[in-house]
Amino acid sequence: MATQNPDRVQGGVLDPTTVQDFRNRVRGALLESGHSEYEDARRLQNGLIDRRPALIVRCSGPADVVEAVNFARDRGLLLSIRGGGHNVAGNAMNDGGVVIDLSGMRGVHVDPASRTVRAAGGATWSDLDREAQIFGLAVPGGVVSTTGIGGLTLHGGYGHLRRTHGLSIDNLLSVQIVTADGQVRTASSTEHADLFWAVRGAGSNFGVVTSFEFRAHPVGPLVQLCAPFYALEDGRTALRAWREFNDSAPDEINSLAVVWSVPDVDAFPPELRRRPVVILATVYVGPPEKGARIMQPLRELATPLLDLSGPIPYTALQSSFDPFFPKGRFYYWKSTNVHDLSDACIDTILAAAAERPSHMSDIPIWHLGGAMSRLAPEATAYGRRDAPYLVTAEATWTDAAQNDANIHWARELVTAMRPFSRGGLYLNFAGFGEEKEAMLRDAYGPNYDRLAALKTLYDPDNLFRMNLNIRPAGAPV
Repeated sequence: MATQNPDRVQGGVLDPTTVQDFRNRVRGALLESGHSEYEDARRLQNGLIDRRPALIVRCSGPADVVEAVNFARDRGLLLSIRGGGHNVAGNAMNDGGVVIDLSGMRGVHVDPASRTVRAAGGATWSDLDREAQIFGLAVPGGVVSTTGIGGLTLHGGYGHLRRTHGLSIDNLLSVQIVTADGQVRTASSTEHADLFWAVRGAGSNFGVVTSFEFRAHPVGPLVQLCAPFYALEDGRTALRAWREFNDSAPDEINSLAVVWSVPDVDAFPPELRRRPVVILATVYVGPPEKGARIMQPLRELATPLLDLSGPIPYTALQSSFDPFFPKGRFYYWKSTNVHDLSDACIDTILAAAAERPSHMSDIPIWHLGGAMSRLAPEATAYGRRDAPYLVTAEATWTDAAQNDANIHWARELVTAMRPFSRGGLYLNFAGFGEEKEAMLRDAYGPNYDRLAALKTLYDPDNLFRMNLNIRPAGAPV
């Protein structure tokens, strides 16, 4: 990629004096092309994303965020928000604009008496889990510990506690957010309640969230993991039995069937690496010995190639997928709700697994329901809580020559799921968001029109548009 003129930016020209004046107004580092930290700072988890912003503002706190929002707005500059940098769509970076980088804002405070956790906007789930587990507490988060709490939470937040304690947004008590007018607002059920409703599902459309306050729950220090690896040839039997098990599973059971290959890493026997498998990764949130008894049938569906079942520290569970999704690989992940995990649906998934262009690609089948399904669809911006399953096509690869093949595979699988779906998806797995408004209407359902109206109120000029964008009324397509 050719290096652009560092003084030439999307929306206009930034002269050195303007940049220096801005640098004098922020406490954190201001990175331009040529800075020793610039190249690393612009790299995201997804190696497909190669963008060169004019300025990266490594914010030290909310005051820096206010300065950056005002600077970008007043000069008509493209603006992105980077937290953990895991967003597969790559909107945390842009070409020629400004990036608000929250990665230095990672403080976490736990109040064990009230069972609440307050975390800064750049914290990761590893940061939060580490502090909360000191007190035997956990907040429903993701399944990769290096993921930022901001990006995951603001589009819902699926994790190992979803059926027991709900989504991340279902446990969100308040946020501190910098809106497009440069104001710092607290949004909760009693302050700016409409904004609080919107941020629980709408991503970064309404501003930069500089801190999150969560409700926490007693979890751990050990939870029970059930993780048999069945050969793909036994996949049909295993998935059908898993489906029947889920029909009567209590809320303490949080299960994720992963159609994958044994990872090609030293932790696994050499003769099994890259072998296609179905993993029934199931977690019991409660007394481990009770969970072991309840989940034992999942270990007896055929002869497992491997079985990693047993009690595990909650923090270790949270980081168990980390090694398999490192920074720099190519990722294209797309999802769809599935309302009918029929035999035909299972066969379609297994056929797609056999056709993966990359052994690193996987097809997670998330069992939903439980606590996350008991909120009314209009309770938060995140809608479509009625689906019992979510199927994700997670294309992961390293060879750029295979980009088209892997992206095509993921899109084809999602298309093949349509006969088994009544609509909806998880926006943290949205590919590149290429379907734009049609995809958002599908995800939000009846909530979309209310979101568009609130976007018009809080961000009428669509400053926050480097995201899965909800356009305000009258904004250009």
